[in-house]
Amino acid sequence: MKNLLSRYHPRYVRSLVYMMQASEYHIRDFLRWFWRTRDFLRVEQRKSLVKTPKSLLFLIAGYAVLFFLYVFAFGMLVVAEESWKYPAFLLTAFVAPYLLVDFFIGLMVLSRIVQIPVEYGILVHAKRKLKAHKGFRIAIAGSFGKTSMREILKTVLGAGKRVAAPPGSYNTPLGISSFIRSLGGDEEILVFELGEYYPGDIRRLCKLVAPDIGIITGVNEAHLAKFGSIGETRKTIFELAGYFRDRPLYINGENILARTYARTGDILYSRAGAGEWRVEDAKASLKGTLFMLRNGPQRIQAESHLLGLHQVGPLSVAADIACKLGISTERIGLGIQRTKPFEHRLEPKTDTAGVITLDDSYNGNPDGVRAVLEFLSSLKNVRRWYLTPGLVEMGAKKEEVHMDIGRELARAHIDKVVLIRNSVTPLIEKGLQEENYKGEIMWFDRALDAFAALPNLTVKGDVVVLQNDWPDQYA
Repeated sequence: MKNLLSRYHPRYVRSLVYMMQASEYHIRDFLRWFWRTRDFLRVEQRKSLVKTPKSLLFLIAGYAVLFFLYVFAFGMLVVAEESWKYPAFLLTAFVAPYLLVDFFIGLMVLSRIVQIPVEYGILVHAKRKLKAHKGFRIAIAGSFGKTSMREILKTVLGAGKRVAAPPGSYNTPLGISSFIRSLGGDEEILVFELGEYYPGDIRRLCKLVAPDIGIITGVNEAHLAKFGSIGETRKTIFELAGYFRDRPLYINGENILARTYARTGDILYSRAGAGEWRVEDAKASLKGTLFMLRNGPQRIQAESHLLGLHQVGPLSVAADIACKLGISTERIGLGIQRTKPFEHRLEPKTDTAGVITLDDSYNGNPDGVRAVLEFLSSLKNVRRWYLTPGLVEMGAKKEEVHMDIGRELARAHIDKVVLIRNSVTPLIEKGLQEENYKGEIMWFDRALDAFAALPNLTVKGDVVVLQNDWPDQYA
């Protein structure tokens, strides 16, 4: 009854607008969330509604429509015939929250129609400005690791050239267009992250940015719920290869789904090196990653603040591209030294009690999990914690992926596994049990509850990984 009544609470309209905003006004994603939600008073948990002109318009329109519907319902008590005025009132009042959803769907369709010519004009202007720009362009595509690769390239190449890259997750046509508008024109290198959510996305972005070099960071189950199959995911990401045709790409050789799709002439990179550069004596610790890059007589003593041996491949790519663009080995080494953990991507934080937290909350994909567990298991003489709500958008692979995570946690001998109750974490527990996990499993109803409890459970020297962060629409 409480859940049903939440649809008649004044906050219901705000909850719907937040759900639309968080779903980026995609009708299908919004409706999935709507029908899955029971209590509309508990929708805004991890984040809150951002008051933009669009969200405020939807908010005002929503309250106006709901007000009209209830005025109409009470009007039935006055003007309707005695025999059916109460049924009419009750029926109108009952369906009002659902009619509001229909109204919002229509408003989303209308806003999309209005946006099409506006967005087209923005894209045309951005494409025209970028065409006149003389900067060398690098494009990055992949299911995972795009932002890390972008930031590595920006930092390493920035030691010898003027480099610009979009901030945050500006990897859609409009986001990239906004970045292009901000360019001054004197940038020597532009680094673009290409977002893929549906087939054709990478092809369209390539037409916009016209890259000179392409990098594919890998293919996995990320966004599988949208693509439907790994084959469709790989096909979409490799639209980048279609754009380059016979020109080589850098492809992550450690990712089997990408490696097996590589063409003759493509450059495979890994922790063994990239291009002409070979890696020697690679070591990783909580302080960073050290290795030697060798290219014939040329050597670079690489010292990065990034954590984990999985970072060696992308750093090698940056060194290889930098060398081809005429940056000296001294500047390349300096650039690598400047690389540091990116926000929410295996980002170390030490609290006043001496507990080290590795914030990996923006890294929600199977390859990211494996990389983190490899690094975590390499740490000696510490108590290792792993907190996760699981991964989202795994589609038909949901059970397989999460049971694999459980098995890998057990094999890595993680001391404490903290799970957040939802539809997928029981699968992680099942995987742990299959591998006869010897550590301790802890359960919390909400991630916020787990975060609040951790200071009372951990001690100095403990290392805690926060793996992935479920948005509200997946709670």
